[in-house]
Amino acid sequence: MSDRIRALELLVSLQSTGSFTATALAFRLSSTSVSRSIAMLEDRVGQSLLIRSTRNVRLTEAGVEYARRAVDILSSLEDLDQSMSVLRSVPAGLLRIHSRSMFGIGVLTPLLPAFADAYPEITVELILGEEPADLRRERIDIDFRLSEPDEPGIKRRKIYSSERWLVASPEYVARKGQPQSIADLANHHCMAYFSTTTTSQWWVTHPDGRKERVPFQPRFVSNHGAVMLELARRGGGAAVLDDYLVRKDIEQGSLLRLLPEISISSSARPGGLYFAILDSLETPAKSRVFLDFLTARLAGGGKRFQVENTWERTKS
Repeated sequence: MSDRIRALELLVSLQSTGSFTATALAFRLSSTSVSRSIAMLEDRVGQSLLIRSTRNVRLTEAGVEYARRAVDILSSLEDLDQSMSVLRSVPAGLLRIHSRSMFGIGVLTPLLPAFADAYPEITVELILGEEPADLRRERIDIDFRLSEPDEPGIKRRKIYSSERWLVASPEYVARKGQPQSIADLANHHCMAYFSTTTTSQWWVTHPDGRKERVPFQPRFVSNHGAVMLELARRGGGAAVLDDYLVRKDIEQGSLLRLLPEISISSSARPGGLYFAILDSLETPAKSRVFLDFLTARLAGGGKRFQVENTWERTKS
């Protein structure tokens, strides 16, 4: 297709210059290359487009008509390129974001009003779900994930490395007692994320570095962190939740952190969150400004989030 477009450009130039030499100079080609391109174009349309002489070159009647239509086509392509350039450079349009529910509710949602004020031409559509989105099929611009993106054609950046804390309400601890070890949790009401493939279990790292898998019988099971957080606040038992979700509750005294000396997680994967976008030559402006806006408010200083600035590409 690029050869055909170039041939159209050469034909239009020949109509203007009447010279293979002048056209060749304008396109930094040899006269032979220009002649060969026009000959291939003539073979394709099945008609002579040029009348060649020793002094100059002029278009046949068919060539004039072909060149006229070529100008319209090339102009349309130029308009298309310019419109795409505007799309890349001007933050506007619909920005579709997919996120893990608790991150979307607890972190993204509070920032959206300020983002809307800063970029009034962007409409944000926030979709929440616990499974990673298919960026192409679901037409998602940015996906926030707990697991590291590994499918082909994706660029990813890590937005934070989290800790997961075991928490319960003061009322629950007063009623059931303060656990002194992981073994004591066998006598407590504990909550688990719903899973169809594994039993309820925690992965524990002790102060001496020893790692232990601890299965347990849950009192409550849910596929949503908001349910577990609210149950913990209401004295329903102990839950393992990301630190950024429960830090404010702990500061306000509505939750207590249990067994702070150990590292405990509901997943074997390292805690953290990534954002993923489709790998393209240039990130659309609407996605770029949202990620810049977000990371500027999460990274640095004493804040919990330490955003990595380097994009990584998944393997094709």
